[in-house]
Amino acid sequence: MVQIQHKRASQGVHAYAKTDLVWNTTEKKGMSLAAVRASREDGQFLGYLNFERFAETGVHQHLGPAFSYFLEGGLSDFQGSAVAGEMGINLEGATHSAIAYASTLMASRLEAPVIYPSEESVRGEVLHTGAKPGEIVNHAPEMMPDINIPLESLKWQGTVHGGLQRRLIFDYKETEFDRRSSQIRLLPYTKLPTFFTNAPMDIFVIGGDLTVSGESAIGGDFMVLDEGARADFSTEFGCLALIWSEAPVRWHDADFPDPFGF
Repeated sequence: MVQIQHKRASQGVHAYAKTDLVWNTTEKKGMSLAAVRASREDGQFLGYLNFERFAETGVHQHLGPAFSYFLEGGLSDFQGSAVAGEMGINLEGATHSAIAYASTLMASRLEAPVIYPSEESVRGEVLHTGAKPGEIVNHAPEMMPDINIPLESLKWQGTVHGGLQRRLIFDYKETEFDRRSSQIRLLPYTKLPTFFTNAPMDIFVIGGDLTVSGESAIGGDFMVLDEGARADFSTEFGCLALIWSEAPVRWHDADFPDPFGF
């Protein structure tokens, strides 16, 4: 059973240090995971996924958005390969089997269950939280299963806040959700005005340091902001982070544009 870490909560802000996460092996040979959040009921997952060389997922179908930021190695399927520095996105209906030809580490967020073709394929702990058996029918075989985005190819956008830049990764078009996936960069000593979240927000710190309402994270750590959390973003030495925001934020005493892509 996946162990979920709950660390240092302050005003709806939760910081999860990479060194505190518990790694669990799976029934899929050569695969393991370290969960910040894992729900079998709705398939939601936030945390790390790890593949050893030649580990393979087996055929499965995504029932909703899934994100994998490749930190090391890469995965290949019939479409091609995704490698370190890319964000791989699977939308509803994406059907494939992925194999690792090198040791692979990903920071991942799954937003829906995954179907495998048999009860045997989902017995025990599997890589995809919320995996369940079911008939797999690919209704759009001409559509590739992956959207692989090299983040360094995206242009940085300025914001109204000095020291904050943003790259919009995915605006959730062609999904049932109105959410945003983005990458932000904060220059050293940047401090954003206070805002409140109108929906949950997930953060993965790629590098540097980030403090939110007194809770701190560094490269490799995760943060989760609850709906209604008061957020004061600041950094001392600079920060590069991934953000998944489920609704525009509400500023405390101003009317600025949303900083995360809405």
